[in-house]
Amino acid sequence: MSRSLAIDVGGTFTDVVVWDGSELRSAKVPSTPEDQSRGVMAGALSVTDGADRFLHGTTVATNALLERAGARTALITSPGFEDVLEIGRQDRPSLYDPELERPEPLVPRHRRFSIEAMTPGVLEDVESVAISLLYSYLDPEPEQDARESIRRIHPHLPISISSEVAPEFREFERASTTVLNAYVLPAMARYLSRLAKATILKNLPDQILVMRSSGGLINAGGAAANPATVLLSGPAGGVVATTELGRALGRDHLISFDMGGTSTDVCRIDNGRPEIAYERDIGGFPCRMPSVAIHTVGAGGGSLGWVDPGGALRVGPTSAGARPGPACYANGGTEPAVTDANVALGRINPRARFGADLVLQPEAALAALTLLGDRLGLGPVETASGMVEIVEEIMAGAIRRVSIEQGADPREAALVAFGGAGGLHGTALARRLDMAGVLVPVHAGVFSAFGLLLSPPRVELARTVITTDPGKIDSTLESLRQMVAEELQEWGVESVEVASMVDVRYIGQSHELTIEYEPGDGWAVISDRFHRLHAERNGFSRPEDAVEAVTVRATALGTPALTWSELPGIHPEGDPARGTRPIMTGGKLVDARVWWRPALAPGAEVVGPAVIEEPEATTFLAAGERASVHESGVLEVEW
Repeated sequence: MSRSLAIDVGGTFTDVVVWDGSELRSAKVPSTPEDQSRGVMAGALSVTDGADRFLHGTTVATNALLERAGARTALITSPGFEDVLEIGRQDRPSLYDPELERPEPLVPRHRRFSIEAMTPGVLEDVESVAISLLYSYLDPEPEQDARESIRRIHPHLPISISSEVAPEFREFERASTTVLNAYVLPAMARYLSRLAKATILKNLPDQILVMRSSGGLINAGGAAANPATVLLSGPAGGVVATTELGRALGRDHLISFDMGGTSTDVCRIDNGRPEIAYERDIGGFPCRMPSVAIHTVGAGGGSLGWVDPGGALRVGPTSAGARPGPACYANGGTEPAVTDANVALGRINPRARFGADLVLQPEAALAALTLLGDRLGLGPVETASGMVEIVEEIMAGAIRRVSIEQGADPREAALVAFGGAGGLHGTALARRLDMAGVLVPVHAGVFSAFGLLLSPPRVELARTVITTDPGKIDSTLESLRQMVAEELQEWGVESVEVASMVDVRYIGQSHELTIEYEPGDGWAVISDRFHRLHAERNGFSRPEDAVEAVTVRATALGTPALTWSELPGIHPEGDPARGTRPIMTGGKLVDARVWWRPALAPGAEVVGPAVIEEPEATTFLAAGERASVHESGVLEVEW
């Protein structure tokens, strides 16, 4: 029987799920930031002795970028464009902040060269090269020639060319994306090579599929050559799983809420589809790659409490991470994290066991909270309550960002809460925003890893056309659709769906909106869909104004390792009641009922104040909140 292994690496924990065709098994192990492959292998071996498929979400590329630990990169450009990374668009991310500083370019000035000034010796101290020439999205040959010239002298030097990485117009964004790719490429290639060697030794597949930022899987060779496609690899799995959950339950409007140890990721899903962005700012650098439109804030279970110069309590974005972790992990951490606050408030079992080796130490949590509270004139429990209030407002702001600020009403959406800490804070956030309830899925603590199993192999291509000629749009799309299907076949995967999109704008606009479009739909369909989407996003449209197509896109999808309909039903066993525990809620100490989720049968109802525990996560219900168990095992929370 075929076995699929899915592993998602987070900043604090590495989540593992195995599907053998009839049963799901899962585990959480501490992440190993110094070498993610160690935690990955430890997690894999904790649940299986072999597998046929290995699906992986990793933060190696993201960490290399955010920690500025990437390769010494050179940029080769057209004459006069050597400073394009610094000139940028001359926009200001924060208009009224006089102290805001842009990040330093990933390629310093002395490693940026005009193609006409290239000589054999200028690349001697370089570890990776980015080539981005003017108009190469129309004619890739000059970049290809430059790459071959360099390879004759430096045959092993990694080279990224913009006509392959991001063949779209706008020279700054194209150059930035190509530089990002080159900067993280060596780290990603080394990691995947090291992981493949380790898997062979342990009877695991060395053919690894990596999660793309856009919510599909790319083969390891593609991820190693184009790591910019996987910069948001980790959080995308949870969005895929949320989307499939919504389809299964008939819920059209959802917001995914993934609260882990280091950060929280939120994404809006409307009409059964997540929002896809075709350009993101990552670490302050534009990245012209498709990605699920996730908004991330530095608020997680490991986020540390601190006092600012004005004497106010703050939380995050600094995290305790996997090492040393929150103070209650007793691994050397002395500063209180949000997890310590939840332990002190009784929401997390003070003697809970995380994985095989970690038993919480509530005394350490209280000691850390006491030290912080002394600086504020507060007791440890008051400090813990303050930390929870602050971190929940930060996360509520993230939900507003993907809903209200984009013209969507959060009152129409249910919040899907997952991640190790999602269920602890989901209902408070949903009530704060008057949302339509909370869904806590089965396997909530490893839901992003579970999402890897539901993710299809995916190939995406784009071409800039800038035209009002529907014939040119159709012919370009037909070519792209054939190319993506053929590339998927080269992986040994048959495409089951090929979709196409067009980026459209009013003539003279500086930004586009992406609409669905099939060759042959015609110009009237393009115009109508664009006007309607423009009105939805911006509050107005101008149907009398002319529009133009800017970029066309095609996507081929294969079959995922698991579909929602294949999931086995839940089989509760034993008594779910686990007594009571004093918890702090609403400013007072109350006795809350404690329930064991794997023993709750469909139809069961739990009324707050209550704590619902499961192996990898905890859900907290305040007074007035009630959770009912759906036949699929999902907790549906209302108030």
